[in-house]
Amino acid sequence: MTSTSLTEETDPYCLATIDAAAMIFDAPWQRYAVIGDSLSAGTGDETPGYGEQGWSDRFAHVLRQVKPDLAYLNSAVVGATTPDTLGNQVDAMRDFAPDLLHLPCGANDLVRRSPDFGEIEQNMRKMYDLAAETGAQLTTFTLGRAYVVPVFPDWTERVVTLNAITRALAAEYGAVVVDMWDHPVNSRENLLSADRIHFSTSGQAVMATEMVKALAAVLGRRMP
Repeated sequence: MTSTSLTEETDPYCLATIDAAAMIFDAPWQRYAVIGDSLSAGTGDETPGYGEQGWSDRFAHVLRQVKPDLAYLNSAVVGATTPDTLGNQVDAMRDFAPDLLHLPCGANDLVRRSPDFGEIEQNMRKMYDLAAETGAQLTTFTLGRAYVVPVFPDWTERVVTLNAITRALAAEYGAVVVDMWDHPVNSRENLLSADRIHFSTSGQAVMATEMVKALAAVLGRRMP
């Protein structure tokens, strides 16, 4: 079966809502927040055969199956850099007082003539410091290899460097990393939206499932 003939029900990398909820049936989280950029927001074109929601809304829907009173804040803004997130989203996030918090991985920080990775790491560390003050379980993604900006010939090296920073900070601060860099979904011909940057909703569905699996592991469960 080709990726273009898959549906959400037949996709081997997707879980049905009832199965996903069963994996996190004893999840303690009741206040879920998402900050950052379009990746955090779950931006992407709709794929035929898949629902229209982005990964974060999908995950909130799963979590609401076990926590019906879940409070959910998604303040992510398309195009936001890490400094934008620090300046415009962190205060509202702290007021919300999450116990589960998703952080961006700096994708828009790369879209400049010459990224300063020292500055990027410094800004991301500040973000992690502020996030850690909430006491929330932190989560993040790495960027997938399907995400390409052709105008920059060194784009792959940029992403590899940024992903390394993300993994290192996540390990230091106890954040769960959903590592999309080498996930098989990157090879799907219909993965990207028309802008050739954002995952379409088939990819969003997979990312939501991977978040469920990662947090199930935190709760002491593993996928068979």
